[in-house]
Amino acid sequence: MEKRVIVFLVLSLAIIFGYEYLLKELGLLPQPTVSEPAESSTSDTSSPSSTSPGSPTSSAPAAKETAQPAPSGEDSQAQKPRGEPPAMEFIEVETDLYRAKFTTRGAALISWELKRYRSSSDGKSAVQLVRQGGKFAAPLTIAADDASHSKELGEGIYKVEKDFTTLDQGHPTGHMTFYYGNPATGVRLEKQLTFHADSYVVDIALKSSGLAGGVKVGLGTNFGVVDWGEGFIGSVGAASLIDDKIEHDMPESETERKGSVKWVALQDKYFISALIPQTSASVFPKKQGDKLVSTAVRLTVDSSDALLGLQLFAGPKEYDTLQSLQIRLEDTIDFGWFLFGSWDMVRAVAKPIFYVLRYINDYTHNYGVTIILLTVSIKLLFVPLQYKSYTSMKKMQGVQPKVAAIQEKFKDDRDRLNKELIKLYRDHKVNPVGGCLPMLLQMPVFVSLFNILYMTIDLRQAPLGLWITDLSVQDPYYILPIIMGFSMVVMQKIQPTTMDPTQAKVMLMLPVLMTFLFINFPAGLVLYWLTNNVLSILQQFITDRFIFRSPTIAPTVDEQGGKK
Repeated sequence: MEKRVIVFLVLSLAIIFGYEYLLKELGLLPQPTVSEPAESSTSDTSSPSSTSPGSPTSSAPAAKETAQPAPSGEDSQAQKPRGEPPAMEFIEVETDLYRAKFTTRGAALISWELKRYRSSSDGKSAVQLVRQGGKFAAPLTIAADDASHSKELGEGIYKVEKDFTTLDQGHPTGHMTFYYGNPATGVRLEKQLTFHADSYVVDIALKSSGLAGGVKVGLGTNFGVVDWGEGFIGSVGAASLIDDKIEHDMPESETERKGSVKWVALQDKYFISALIPQTSASVFPKKQGDKLVSTAVRLTVDSSDALLGLQLFAGPKEYDTLQSLQIRLEDTIDFGWFLFGSWDMVRAVAKPIFYVLRYINDYTHNYGVTIILLTVSIKLLFVPLQYKSYTSMKKMQGVQPKVAAIQEKFKDDRDRLNKELIKLYRDHKVNPVGGCLPMLLQMPVFVSLFNILYMTIDLRQAPLGLWITDLSVQDPYYILPIIMGFSMVVMQKIQPTTMDPTQAKVMLMLPVLMTFLFINFPAGLVLYWLTNNVLSILQQFITDRFIFRSPTIAPTVDEQGGKK
């Protein structure tokens, strides 16, 4: 029975951890459809009236009821002969944190680069959060309940005013306002964006007339989803906080979600874009295709010229940054995630460990060294439990011959066999599961560390040293996983066991399986596992040598002169 259980566990691990990896290696997993923003949409030289990066498009005061003619490029638009469409412009906004680019067509966002984060593909270029263009609506495009109005708001050319050139500590806040007006339809829209030099948050104020019902502000498609990734990376795609509950569903058709909406977002493991409505709103998530998702919020227009407010957050999933918004956006970093769900118990353990990890790193300034020190600390914390487990396993090892004898004697009588085994364990004060319980109590800590090291952006592009330049990606030379595999073999050889030789041979498959599994895991997680194995080997040596050391008994001589 025990042999079948071991084989079942090994095969289960192989299926759980190896299935997706095998499909990926065979090329059977669908590849993500990711297209960069069209070149014509991101080039400042694509239009003769394009504004230079960082230069103001207007120094005139913001218009209230009507869009006043603006200087430079906007004057040229206003003076064009009737019937000729105004030229499209591109406007850049740059802070120490990001570089954004907008277009006057639809007053949409076409580029958002994070200056402090490098792309994982080349390690040099800045991370680009705007990932789609073409047939998909760009981020911050405005739509109306009336489809005809939506088209003109999304494709019309807006006038623009900007009251700043650069954003820094000397000029921490700046405004950029887009204006659209169509006398033929009576539709007017004013969209003001307020930027902050030291924040990823953009304040948005909308003022409209000629629109009935409401306006919908979209995040576009895949804005904030830099990498769909493969394997265990938690939730990727659309998310929202409605009625104090986080939703991750992505319906095939656009579906309205109503309730108390705190935010709606598109996210991956490390990055996120989110709209945060300041008034009552509803949410419209939609799955656009394979690894293509969009979402939007709808704000109700109560009266003409009513001011509608919301915020945009587009940046990294830095825990402190998200938590400072006080809207539970930090919960998109799922510390409780594991395999097929999210566990509150794991989340409760993970957050304190995460705080300790960052506290140690404040002194080491190297997350590799931090992981080693944290692993040592946790190992020391669990020494009493591991000692108890080891003691139970040694007792089980001592009675194993008697267990085998009873199993052989009563192999045809299951009830008698169970009774005799229970009596044997009671007489020798042995708990057959005593070696497993302490290990089970450590599982929430392991899973928590797994989530912290695998999910948080703190380890992204954090070096250990030597050949490990990024603890968030796999070891490029597979050195750590191979050493980890050898350490597991050593552990199996020195730890007490109650398995027969056949079962022990089956268990030798486990280090091989774990090595192939950990080859694709981040180096930081492999470093934790390897450190834990090395400490376990050291602990085993100390225990056998100094704690459970067998006494040396001198042989006695019987009456015939022979040794007993």
